[in-house]
Amino acid sequence: MLDMTIEAGAQTDHDVRALLLARLPDAHKLANWILHDPIAAEDAVQDAALLAWDRRRSLRDAASADAWFDRILVNVCRGELRRRSRRPAITEIEPTADGTHGALADRDELTRAIRRLVPDEQLLLALRFGRDLTVPAIAAATRMPEGTVKSRLHSALEHLRAALEAERRAERRAEESMR
Repeated sequence: MLDMTIEAGAQTDHDVRALLLARLPDAHKLANWILHDPIAAEDAVQDAALLAWDRRRSLRDAASADAWFDRILVNVCRGELRRRSRRPAITEIEPTADGTHGALADRDELTRAIRRLVPDEQLLLALRFGRDLTVPAIAAATRMPEGTVKSRLHSALEHLRAALEAERRAERRAEESMR
């Protein structure tokens, strides 16, 4: 993605700034997918950019700049998910007049099910399906062995299926109680 030629260990502040600025749009998409909140995603990207700036001397190779920044961003998002799990927030979306309520309901059902997962499972699903990263790329971003990534993704998907089923059962019970 980044077409900058920076010799290993010879990055200037200007070069690192350019690397960070080039990465921001994709970083916001990733953070938004992980956190399901555009405002929190902006905050996470800003926090990650500040951390990356503070740690700019640790970037040894421009070829790994994307993975380096993603790892910082993922850790910031992971921290935010952990903070959220300590204080649950409820968000409601009103039905729209243009008939997209069904699509919103499906999305909200999936969002609620994803939020039932532990933060590390949410993170892996965000990297795999939100960012469309491969298992090796996820392993590099999270510093986990590939086998661990595969098994945790499998487990996260199983937990997501169970959470979706629980959401559907809860909705059916709510509908039945209203009758």
